[in-house]
Amino acid sequence: MAGKPLIALVGRPNVGKSMLFNKLVGKRISIVEDTPGVTRDRLYADTDWNGRSFTLVDTGGIEPRADSELLQFMREQAQIAMDTADVIVLVTDIRTGVTAADQEIADMLLRSRRPVVLAVNKVDSTGPVDPDVYEFYNLGLGEPIPVSAVHGHGTGDLLDACLAFFPPEQEEEEEDDRIRVAIIGRPNVGKSSLTNRILGETRMVVSEVAGTTRDAVDSPYEDESGKYLFIDTAGIRRKSKVEDRIEKFSVMRAEAAVERAQVCLILLDAREGVTEQDTKVAGLAHEGGKASVIIVNKWDLIDKETRTMDKMREDIRRDLSFMPYAPILFISALTGQRVNRIFELVRYVYEQNAMRISTGMLNNVLADATARVQPPTDKGKRLKLLYMTQTGVRPPTFAIFCNDRTLFHFSYQRYVENQLRSVFGLEGTPIRLLIRERGEAVDA
Repeated sequence: MAGKPLIALVGRPNVGKSMLFNKLVGKRISIVEDTPGVTRDRLYADTDWNGRSFTLVDTGGIEPRADSELLQFMREQAQIAMDTADVIVLVTDIRTGVTAADQEIADMLLRSRRPVVLAVNKVDSTGPVDPDVYEFYNLGLGEPIPVSAVHGHGTGDLLDACLAFFPPEQEEEEEDDRIRVAIIGRPNVGKSSLTNRILGETRMVVSEVAGTTRDAVDSPYEDESGKYLFIDTAGIRRKSKVEDRIEKFSVMRAEAAVERAQVCLILLDAREGVTEQDTKVAGLAHEGGKASVIIVNKWDLIDKETRTMDKMREDIRRDLSFMPYAPILFISALTGQRVNRIFELVRYVYEQNAMRISTGMLNNVLADATARVQPPTDKGKRLKLLYMTQTGVRPPTFAIFCNDRTLFHFSYQRYVENQLRSVFGLEGTPIRLLIRERGEAVDA
């Protein structure tokens, strides 16, 4: 899969996964306490080693009370890692030796045929290898790597072993003419059904059970309008104690899919309207600067009256007020209603997201905008907008030079953005404005 490789740390509670995670990332992100089951807000982080960037995941969680629950927890935890990670690190503890739970998880990982690196933690002394490390060969996972999460010993060897399983760097980046489209949304809004409808075949298991699609799945598609790569993502789910770990992975995979995508299709359920969770999903695309289309699915299940669609459109505009630029399309993945219009919109917003505008045209718009609505003043000093130029695309990014950035209030920035949209379109894409003072570098 393209994108950053993913390393998952798995292991039973209290082997030191979180401390090792923090040591590898280089900053304290996970909360580390001796109390089993401390919940952690942040379970993953981007970092790098020897020039390779990757995402590191700590699958830590709540320690169950009974042995049977412990094994169930271990199986669930390992399954999530196997579903998502490129390399799995099994973290064990030299002080306890090999336990039944270690053996259980090792057997699962062996059956999965995923790349596994075995770390033996809490080897805190330097010098000759502690002979107790050799016991861990019994897990059948190859050479155990002694590490100390406290002191950092052995972490370089551990990362070297992980990097050996990464794909060659050139394979990670896809340089092709396909438009990469991420289908994002809460569970059960119909992401997999829509992908299957578009592809014309059942690629994904579609079930009413939330979370059936665990991983992002890439599906190439080509028709007369062009070439596409559809990235169907695991749904972003509301937090709950039981599903917390699966939730962390699915959110992370959705974020990774958004990062890779050029266009995001934000799926809503027509029966439910915009929920708080939908707002967070849409926010991922907006913050990522991605071209976006809001797709209202299951429209066939709505009782239609006069202005039903207009009313729904108004509600979406109100609840997703931060992305007024995104076109809205009402579809049914089940019946295929209006699904064919998606391609036209995808290509349109893709082109808008990559639009380049000449400096001369931009400054004409700027002069016209300031003539229509005078820039604000503060304590007798008036904002002067001196010059405007485009510094980038995806999303269209513009540097505006002024005499004093403190005078360039948000409301006037919004006015300038609206003027740009009214003249150049820029539909379906966020716009970035970089406010610079005279003499600053354009990309400062």
